[in-house]
Amino acid sequence: MDGSETKAAAAKAVARDPKRWLILVVLCLSTLVLVVDNMVLTVSVPPIAEDLDASASDLQWILDSYMLVFAGLLLTSGSLSDRFGRRKVMIIGLVVFGAASLLATVAESPGQLITGRVLMGVGGALIMPSTLSILITVFDEDERPKAIAAWSAVSMVGLVGGPVLGGALIGHFWWGAVFLINVPIAVLAIVAALALMPESKGPWRKADPVGMTLSVVGMVALVWTITEWPKVGVDDPKVYVAAIVTVLCLVGFAVWETRVAEPMVPLSLFRNRVFTGASLSIVLLTFANGGLMLVLSQYLQFVLEYSPTDTGWAFAPLAVASLVFSTLGATLGQKVGNRAMVALGLTITAAGFFTLTTLEPGDGFGMVTVAMVLMGMGGGLAMPAAQAALMGAVPTEHAGVGSALNDTVQQAGAALGVAVLGSILSHTYGNEMPAGTPGNADESIVEAFAEAARTGNTALVDTARDAFTEAMSASFVVGAVGVLVAAALSLLLMKDRTPGTPVPTDAVPTDAVVVPEAGTETAGAAAPDPDEAAATAPKPRL
Repeated sequence: MDGSETKAAAAKAVARDPKRWLILVVLCLSTLVLVVDNMVLTVSVPPIAEDLDASASDLQWILDSYMLVFAGLLLTSGSLSDRFGRRKVMIIGLVVFGAASLLATVAESPGQLITGRVLMGVGGALIMPSTLSILITVFDEDERPKAIAAWSAVSMVGLVGGPVLGGALIGHFWWGAVFLINVPIAVLAIVAALALMPESKGPWRKADPVGMTLSVVGMVALVWTITEWPKVGVDDPKVYVAAIVTVLCLVGFAVWETRVAEPMVPLSLFRNRVFTGASLSIVLLTFANGGLMLVLSQYLQFVLEYSPTDTGWAFAPLAVASLVFSTLGATLGQKVGNRAMVALGLTITAAGFFTLTTLEPGDGFGMVTVAMVLMGMGGGLAMPAAQAALMGAVPTEHAGVGSALNDTVQQAGAALGVAVLGSILSHTYGNEMPAGTPGNADESIVEAFAEAARTGNTALVDTARDAFTEAMSASFVVGAVGVLVAAALSLLLMKDRTPGTPVPTDAVPTDAVVVPEAGTETAGAAAPDPDEAAATAPKPRL
């Protein structure tokens, strides 16, 4: 290392916020509360239905209302955080989420609980984009991959911990405890954010109410269409109407954003091959993983006869492998580049999906464990690298919107995966069931089990398990192909930073606007020399 490199490294070390790892803990805590809350509801539905006398329609809205609002508001929330301050928007989101959780805790009717879930969706949409945008302003380019890996791993912890925690809370208390647990976590995150985090925002831009309206309506319609399509079929007029609204609003949004002087979402980001490649890789990976949770959860419960809580624990190999390889991937990614890590991780993930296609009803948990470890390894290597590449291609003034785009593509991919792989599962299951199957047993394995319990037809249970396993294999073949396509796209589109390209020397890049608290220095850093900063600041490539 020559003298100039040593001097640059020393300047970077001085500029780093000494509280940055504590800030990361707060960001992870804020993310964890959202993931756990979403997963914990999967084991809470039966007692909620019994206690509140909720109908099937009520339960559907209790489950779906959060996701519809959350997905619809993400882009708007990211834009607001850039405009008004990322810490401020995150704290407002935590306040709304905590208060809505309290409302859900004391709900005495399905309507009250649905209201609470809607408000929780609003709070979640304000929190999620702010966490990643704060992360990339607190951590410099050298440390950012490790921070993103830790932030990404939190989702996997919540994935497993949600059902386990929910089962324990319901077993010892009542269903309201699954929402009450959010309140102290939100309060702790708010206090820590106020005490530790610097405020940051992008340059002031005019509001874009037309873009906001089109994005909210379009995303809500998109997620609703994807969610309802497998339930009611493509012939239902409501699906047609929602699909038309989706196309009109999202196409209108794209056209408007290219014409307005100060767009809410700079669509020019998609001219950047790295951004586009990372986005497509994330969409296809979450597409496969969304279907994985839906299909494999049913296999564990109906074929292997696991309880909901045991099903949550059964995903532990996936979570552990993901945590381990997220850390490893963050280190390797800096040496071999994000493109190689994404492609390698996705290929390993596809191997895990192909392993699941070989399952038979009597195989037990051994092959499932092998597949989960492979998918945890692959996801741990690929997802943080893809997110780091995506956010690295976003100018810091658009960090909130960039984070929101990352969250949006994940939500859209997961919802699409549930819809497509769920439809393949349902269609193949029906074809695999023999002609003359009694009742509605050929519609789903749930119906088959109910029919067998009503009539005492134990042979129907074995037939349904065989049919379901065949249908699951067909679903996972599609998931594996989707992940392999993502690997190919990552190699084709993504490009790592050329060695020697200048990197930021400050913890907060020079194009960010940082608002320090009164009487304190921003992020604990000495003020940089304006001329040196202008000379060394990286220029975003769009």
